[in-house]
Amino acid sequence: MRTGFHPLDGARFLATRGYDRRVTALVAHHSGAAIEAELRGVEGLDRFPDEASATRDALWYCDAVTGPQGQRLTPDERWAEVRRRYGPDHVVTAFLDRGEPELRAAVDRTTARIAAAGLDDP
Repeated sequence: MRTGFHPLDGARFLATRGYDRRVTALVAHHSGAAIEAELRGVEGLDRFPDEASATRDALWYCDAVTGPQGQRLTPDERWAEVRRRYGPDHVVTAFLDRGEPELRAAVDRTTARIAAAGLDDP
């Protein structure tokens, strides 16, 4: 059953095609999806475990630094772009208002891991 909520629908799509449970769970919970699911009243996300790991943080980081056409953005630019695109009264904007601290923490942890590994932030 499609919900119209892309993290959950994407995870279910992958699960029906035999993708690894970890991959489907990462997709289901990408970029703080649990907060938006709660705001939307979408159920079913709890069927996928949310791992608080460096891998999850890196996925959230990638979403926070990539624009809708694949362009490189800072997290602040990305979140401002999303807010402009959806407008002040949209549930996605409400999600960002509530979820930004958790998203920013994941970005900061990933940036620190990149630096600790001696790599340049791409």
